Amino acid sequence: MSYGALSANAIRSLNLGAKNGSFAHDTGEGSISPYHREAGGDLIWEIGSGYFGCRNADGTFSDEKFVANARDPQVKMIEVKISQGAKPGHGGVLPAAKVTAEIAAIRNVEEGKDCVSPAAHSAFSTPLELVQFIAHLRKLSGGKPTGFKLCIGHRTEFLAIVKAMLETGLTPDFIVIDGKEGGTGAAPAEFIDNIGMPLRDGLAFVNSALIGAGLRDKIKLGCAGKIITGFDMARAFALGADWCNVARGFMFAVGCIQAQTCHTGHCPTGVATQDPLRQRAIAVPSKAERVLNFHRETIKSLAEMLAAAGMTSPRDLKPHHITRRVGDGRILTLAEMYPVMEAGALLKGKIDSAVASQWEKARSERFG
Repeated sequence: MSYGALSANAIRSLNLGAKNGSFAHDTGEGSISPYHREAGGDLIWEIGSGYFGCRNADGTFSDEKFVANARDPQVKMIEVKISQGAKPGHGGVLPAAKVTAEIAAIRNVEEGKDCVSPAAHSAFSTPLELVQFIAHLRKLSGGKPTGFKLCIGHRTEFLAIVKAMLETGLTPDFIVIDGKEGGTGAAPAEFIDNIGMPLRDGLAFVNSALIGAGLRDKIKLGCAGKIITGFDMARAFALGADWCNVARGFMFAVGCIQAQTCHTGHCPTGVATQDPLRQRAIAVPSKAERVLNFHRETIKSLAEMLAAAGMTSPRDLKPHHITRRVGDGRILTLAEMYPVMEAGALLKGKIDSAVASQWEKARSERFG
């Protein structure tokens, strides 16, 4: 959730709540603003295809500007956004009316003009170049955990990244799987409805593929996509997630009422606007307290469910613990719905024919 899309007071509230609750705040792709820094909460710096905060004047990636932000002690992790759940393969747009002089300076773009994120990255164009870019950023940052986020489309494309990891020995520290149900005010309706894999399918596939490639113990898995409740988290953990990212729940905590006027700059609650008068609707100390409370109560809900099931940690959750009623009236466990490969199965060729065909087609030198 970027500064620019969100107001200064919304960012202040989120970061102060994260600071007080000892959890991390993802910057969104709009770079690190002064409002992310005020409270000193831990930051996950997200870098999109526009390279805001680490770009040259022509929009290409800048090592020098990246280092200036990445080595800030407040930045704990670096996340390269390949695609976003609600709009995979589609660049973002911050309308000209919201590109103030301050935002233009933070992002290194022109004031008063639409700020467009390209649909594709210019720093890499193949799976091999992606893993090399991740390793390069890790080195430039001084060794901070570095990974990437994507919404799964064709399975072959992710398997191509897996092959690139195996061929080079270069792995990200983490991968965040975003689901197509993830929300953003900038997503075309057709994309939300039809493009990208839902979180559960994408997460289960990536977890299984990494196990099959013998890489799962080297890579942590985060996830996002309409995760709001403790049970949403429990289900994600059962499917292999190591942590969950939440956006809309915190948006509601700050005051979003889904007025759907984000792009106009006229948000009635001051959440998605750069209008200083409208931002006054957000009293930062009280909204930060709500952010903290939402986090605490959601974790409490998860803990109570784990205790009721006789478990002591989210790591105890496995796919067979959760059941779902499917369309024909049957009840299946997640283990039955999402079979997991045996460890090293991709390397040994012990995989079913559908995955074998996709694995055969995957090439580390191309995504297509």
